[in-house]
Amino acid sequence: MARVLVAMSGGVDSSVAAAMLLEEGHEVVGATMKLWGGQSDSGCCSVADVEDARRVAQQLGFPHHVFNFTDDFDRHVVEPYVAAHAVGRTPNPCVECNRHLKFDRFLRRAEQLGFDAVATGHHARIGWDEASERWQLRRGADAAKDQSYVLSMLTQRELAMVRLPVGELTKTAVRARAVVAGLRTADKPDSQDVCFILATDGGRTTFLGDRIPLHPGRVVDTEGRELGRIDAVELVTVGQRRGLTGGGGERHYALSVDTTTNTVVAGPERQLFTDRLRVTESSWTDAPLAEGALVAVQTTAHGKACAAVLGADGQLLMEEPVHKVAPGQTVAMYDGDRVVGAGIAG
Repeated sequence: MARVLVAMSGGVDSSVAAAMLLEEGHEVVGATMKLWGGQSDSGCCSVADVEDARRVAQQLGFPHHVFNFTDDFDRHVVEPYVAAHAVGRTPNPCVECNRHLKFDRFLRRAEQLGFDAVATGHHARIGWDEASERWQLRRGADAAKDQSYVLSMLTQRELAMVRLPVGELTKTAVRARAVVAGLRTADKPDSQDVCFILATDGGRTTFLGDRIPLHPGRVVDTEGRELGRIDAVELVTVGQRRGLTGGGGERHYALSVDTTTNTVVAGPERQLFTDRLRVTESSWTDAPLAEGALVAVQTTAHGKACAAVLGADGQLLMEEPVHKVAPGQTVAMYDGDRVVGAGIAG
């Protein structure tokens, strides 16, 4: 029997994760992280979520606590998110929240309190591989809900202390278990990404505009010919189509963003393709791979994994051309359903 601290978001997945650990005979304590101090309408980080987590813990009969990590969240997630947009990058705040809060600050708090493990409601699987004598992170059983991409920054240290009970279940099975247990979160909708950006009241434009200057800019083609104007270059993401114009009625996409000259280079989709990606800040979930290794590359949470060869200096040589990846986005590397590592698109 282990003493497990469960990160309870107030959603159905973490509620069922806690219930499953109790069924296995573990000593369970729940904790909800207070991360964002502002308004939220995403179904995450709200007062209602804390109350849902508390009520589930009460119903299942284990203690529940609230950890106030708002300063860490501002420092490691919100401030870098704003700073990245100011220089034309598009970060992934959910990945950074996992990196710095859920699987660092929360995990360290659990160690300080004497817990043997932490658990979350993520749809992914962790297992010990006897042959390599290493922990492995694999895709969740439910392909449509798989969250291994947003956990791809985890290393052996974290994997050794993390449990993901619902990773072997489909989402339908998770909700069914919650119904049987009579949990108040059984029918609760899934939370949406970026808990600190309101879906209303101007959304990302208002959020960033309150924190950094937004500059109008030019949209040009690859030859420098002006195609139109954009209200704020800081809001443009590589690969974006909306708001960009091109001649002859052909759809144009953002190919690059330069906030030093307030310029967006745009072109037809054929110019968006590339046969190589460059990643920085690489980390290895499993054993580091050598140059020439074959991997499958995934650049969005639920995107298609594409075959590539690991090149020198963080280069990924794609077997087939793919859309350019916005600088700042997470690039996860797989071997089959096993996560081997990740990096940040340069």
